Amino acid sequence: MKFVNSNKEKIKEYNKEHKLKYYIDTMGCQMNENDSLKYAGIFESMGFEKGTEADSNFYLFNTCCVRENAENTLFGRLGYLKQKKLKGKDIYIAVVGCMSQQRHILEKIKQSYKFVDIVLGTGSMSLFPDKVYKILINNKKEIEYVDVGNEIEEEVPIIYEDKYKASVSIIYGCNNFCSYCIVPYVRGRERSRKPEDIISDITRLAKKGYKEIMLLGQNVNSYGNDFKEKKYGFPDLLKDIEKIDGIEIIRFMSPHPKDFKDDLIEVIKNSKKIARQIHLPLQSGSTKILKDMNRKYTKEDFLNIVEKLKKADENISISTDIIVGFPGETNEDFNDTLDVVKKVKFDQIYMFIYSKRVGTKAAKMEDNTPNEEKVRRLETLKKVYEEQLPYNNEKMIGKVYKVLVEGKSKNNDKLYTGRTSQNKVVIFEADEKDIGRLKNIIIDSQHLWYLKGRIIDN
Repeated sequence: MKFVNSNKEKIKEYNKEHKLKYYIDTMGCQMNENDSLKYAGIFESMGFEKGTEADSNFYLFNTCCVRENAENTLFGRLGYLKQKKLKGKDIYIAVVGCMSQQRHILEKIKQSYKFVDIVLGTGSMSLFPDKVYKILINNKKEIEYVDVGNEIEEEVPIIYEDKYKASVSIIYGCNNFCSYCIVPYVRGRERSRKPEDIISDITRLAKKGYKEIMLLGQNVNSYGNDFKEKKYGFPDLLKDIEKIDGIEIIRFMSPHPKDFKDDLIEVIKNSKKIARQIHLPLQSGSTKILKDMNRKYTKEDFLNIVEKLKKADENISISTDIIVGFPGETNEDFNDTLDVVKKVKFDQIYMFIYSKRVGTKAAKMEDNTPNEEKVRRLETLKKVYEEQLPYNNEKMIGKVYKVLVEGKSKNNDKLYTGRTSQNKVVIFEADEKDIGRLKNIIIDSQHLWYLKGRIIDN
């Protein structure tokens, strides 16, 4: 379905006089960040200017509901804007994204946050311009529940903030129904974009000078499973993207271990462009807990995938997600997680204490573990992980890596920064003209969270 904004010119005409500015507050995952880039594109196509939190007229909150504190964050920010909204004649507030796909959130906004103008869920981006038109021109609130549906909106205007790196969604929704996860309920079932649409988007970005592409999806390696008329999967898509001139680095997240097959590993092994960093969500190292989580793989399965990846290329680094304190997790279960961490030596771990989400199967499970114990386990996991980082980093000293020069370092404007194929941050001396170029950099030293290096002749 092609994205259509029939009110674009009318709102642009309105903005010639009112000169409204927009501000987007994004919560959650990279899928949400990508959606926010599209909302920015829609705003600017309607004549809005990008503003700051202090001087904007139109505030859009792109929400996440994976963790409980996300709700507190949203309602806290809405409360902060209430007085500004009540005092300002041209102040508008929209809530979109995963959280607004939940009916209880919709009702709470209707009852307690009546100053909010627009509420839309995850599959309703095409409705946004019409709702903006109605509140600007007709002063009519637009709060409703819309089911996710199966349509994929193509050709949505998008504003990338980076000139050399871009994210491209390849699949929406999720069919896995992990017992702790709300995503399938708020983003719907898996819907793969047509490969020709993805290739067209990336080719267009390459012609604009983009060098690095991040492929996005709740489960990227189930891409194509919903195609009925042809057999075309994630490995096929990667091989076709590899052929696009100008694209130098291909990244993707997140794959699911249960779908990480040998043909995908073979494509990664033979690729010259796929980054040597794989995000492989573990969640737990206990086979018992993994079963309760409905993850559909065992501890041994996970370790076997890592072994195959390392055999394909010893330079591959692995990042992961781990949940601590899932209902029923014992010390023995937690020790299984630590065992996997010690064996794999992850380069990055996103670690969380389990957060109950209403509507999921896990929310009904008995949970007798005190919060203090969960915090202790998280601290133990963090300690084990950080103790391993120097080992991983030191293996890179003296080696040469091709790095995309991203810009100046935030902490020292005389130095520049980029990331290795393994997603390791590197600090080095460079020139302004090097930004956006790939440079060969030899690593001289490691500093736990980053590396130091220097450019050598290409």
